[in-house]
Amino acid sequence: FDSMSAELEEANKQSSDMQLEQKEKWDLYNELKEREEELTLQRENMLGQIEADIKKAKKAAADAAKRAREVESSKHTLVMELDSLKADVVSAEEAVETAKKALEEANEEELGKEIVVGEVKAQWDEAKAAQTEFEDRISQFSSELAEIKREMNRLAKKSEKCNLESKKLKVEIARICKDRQNAEKVVANLLKAHPWIESEKSAFGVEDGDYDFTSTNPDDMSARLQALKSDQDSLSKKINKKVMGMIEKAEGEYTELLRKRKVVENDKRKIKKVIEELDIKKKAELERTWKKVNKDFGSIFSTLLPGASAKLEPPEGMRAWEGLEVKVAFGDVWKESLSELSGGQRSLLALSLILSLLLFKPAPMYILDEVDAALDLSHTQNIGNMLKTHFSQSQFIVVSLKEGMFNNANVIFRTKFVDGVSTVAKTMGTGSSVRQRILADSNDMDTEPTAGRKHRAQASKRKKGKENSV
Repeated sequence: FDSMSAELEEANKQSSDMQLEQKEKWDLYNELKEREEELTLQRENMLGQIEADIKKAKKAAADAAKRAREVESSKHTLVMELDSLKADVVSAEEAVETAKKALEEANEEELGKEIVVGEVKAQWDEAKAAQTEFEDRISQFSSELAEIKREMNRLAKKSEKCNLESKKLKVEIARICKDRQNAEKVVANLLKAHPWIESEKSAFGVEDGDYDFTSTNPDDMSARLQALKSDQDSLSKKINKKVMGMIEKAEGEYTELLRKRKVVENDKRKIKKVIEELDIKKKAELERTWKKVNKDFGSIFSTLLPGASAKLEPPEGMRAWEGLEVKVAFGDVWKESLSELSGGQRSLLALSLILSLLLFKPAPMYILDEVDAALDLSHTQNIGNMLKTHFSQSQFIVVSLKEGMFNNANVIFRTKFVDGVSTVAKTMGTGSSVRQRILADSNDMDTEPTAGRKHRAQASKRKKGKENSV
């Protein structure tokens, strides 16, 4: 185990060295990127300057060409004038020669002819001077034309030099772009081969950190890297190279589990909060329900059993939502247990509790089927009075065999045998002013209840349902 720990530590060191190498390549990539941006800016500036110089050179060349054309035109004109003057000079010389000959021949002629010779000589001198002036102007224009040609050659060489420099810059930019692409590929391969680089990248170059590259010598690190690689090759047969990958995978799974655990804990807290809120609402609603039902329960029971009281209260040391007990009192004496009550009293108590719950959450219609079967007539009459008093806004269908229940009915339906056939008769009850309907099951009011029960049993055998009075 110690050997494996040492080997793992050595592998971690080698990983750190690889991180250093990655950082160097990353710095080289950033440096190449900055150099590319700098050269791109320099190229753009130089291209702009070169284009401006080319435009100036083209403009100067155009001006020079224009001037050359003008000079050529002037030269052509001057040459023509010079030729004309030369012809004039030749003519003048011929005239002079002729004049000389004439002078020699006319030495003895009149003095007036000397004036003619002087005029001719003056014309010859004037033509000679004009010829000299035109020759000077031609020489001047030739010098200017030569200067313009030299300027055009200089600008052409400068333009060629700028084009050559532009091509060099393009080649340099292409090389930098290629280096950049290669560096990006190297970085992408390193990121793919070592996923930890992405998470640790923010710590690269931080002073006094784990990746402070300024405090290390790259040459020494390269030599050390080569030595470590050699050691790694020698130890590769003993060390599982997949350990780091397995560790990274386990760490990733651990991190994911922590994240899921955090999500579950957050959901748990939210659920607990919702449960607590629901508990508060539930307790408040139970408290409100208990108070309302308890009030109606006592009132209904007192109506059904005059002189008696009933209530719902939690046991000692408990709250209403933890449990409730039914307490019954006759007069001012509260009973210790419901077992002290008779069967009829317990029936009235249960009926009171059920009806108080129905008062809390009313239904569209209620059906009571012989709830007074085990009660005497006085209690049956009390049930009718209670329904009339507490359920004035409700509808009831009550099935009963006792006359005391009919006194508060709006409508009464009676069934009886007539010639062996069941008939139904409808009559208005004495409580028709009250908004409730009571269905009372009985046979003819002149017969005994037992006969009614016998008749209902026979109807049941015929599967035609009960025949009741309402």
